[in-house]
Amino acid sequence: GSIDGMAAKGIHHVGVAVAELDDLVRTWETLLGAKVEHRATVEDQGVEAVSIRVGTGRIELLRPLAPDTPVGKFLAKRGPGMHHVAFAVDDVAEELARVAAAGATLIDEKPRVGLFGLQVAFIHPDTTGGVLAEFVSDGE
Repeated sequence: GSIDGMAAKGIHHVGVAVAELDDLVRTWETLLGAKVEHRATVEDQGVEAVSIRVGTGRIELLRPLAPDTPVGKFLAKRGPGMHHVAFAVDDVAEELARVAAAGATLIDEKPRVGLFGLQVAFIHPDTTGGVLAEFVSDGE
């Protein structure tokens, strides 16, 4: 159950670290009927990102702009693949406070503006069994 009645509303997206975007987007479109929702280069996060919809689900493909970026380091260490799971929440700050009080190790102490202008914050993978977790508030 949830602590103090709050909880994630569901999975917002799964983030996937990739070395190349265009061919992979075409592959997902061809194989799975994916549709591109957003595409943006976010210099301060060091990524080019494509959000794709597959039915009601969403995948975020992340290509590093340089090897010394967080996603670049992830790719060098682990290779391409799942980078994070993002959970939709009503209020990122409230969820951060809730999970911190429950003993979670936070990467972000407060929400920040993430990809596509969404409010986001990350929880350290040591807390969640090795999976980088993200809270996202998209106003839905």
